[in-house]
Amino acid sequence: MATILRDLSYRYQWFYDSISRLAALSVGGEAHFRQLALQGLTIHSDTKILDLCCGSGQATQFLVKSSQNVTGLDASPLSLKRAREHVPSASYVEAFAEEMPFADNQFDIVHTSVALHEMKPQQLRKIIQEVHRVLKLGGVFTLVDFHTPSNPIFWPGLSLFLLLFETETAWELLKTDLVGLLVETGFEVNKHILYAGGSLQVIQGRVDG
Repeated sequence: MATILRDLSYRYQWFYDSISRLAALSVGGEAHFRQLALQGLTIHSDTKILDLCCGSGQATQFLVKSSQNVTGLDASPLSLKRAREHVPSASYVEAFAEEMPFADNQFDIVHTSVALHEMKPQQLRKIIQEVHRVLKLGGVFTLVDFHTPSNPIFWPGLSLFLLLFETETAWELLKTDLVGLLVETGFEVNKHILYAGGSLQVIQGRVDG
């Protein structure tokens, strides 16, 4: 069930951005947060990147600084309208992440930032399968999302955030082995790093034959 604050965060961009910046302080600020999942990747100006569930372009704005071939995908027309206004140098596609209208082996990198926790378990499996399909051989799926804290000090803050802004799918993700799902789908997971006392996870999985 959606909360009032969750509804407000989607309705008013300034409110969403303020909450995002506040939450990102736990990892050194928004700019650093947006780069977490991209660390160690080689990105050229012609690298084909898909910003999956791009929202209003919060991560897209950082991706276009490295590549001139960035596509944002989201199912929300309002979010895409905001993304086009905010980051006009990217291309955008309105579609569901579990039914991407792309050919096989199209992208070098698929990136998603705190979006998978919005998905129900069956959606999540389908999305991971779709990501594997649209990535080129050697392509990388890189993501950042919530994780069960390893440091108990971070439990109250994460719990409060989820209660105020998220739905039951976010709690479900805390019990989900994302690395296991990627491996099961055929990815070779070469990076799984925890931040903010374990409450955030970064995963990089490569399509390896």
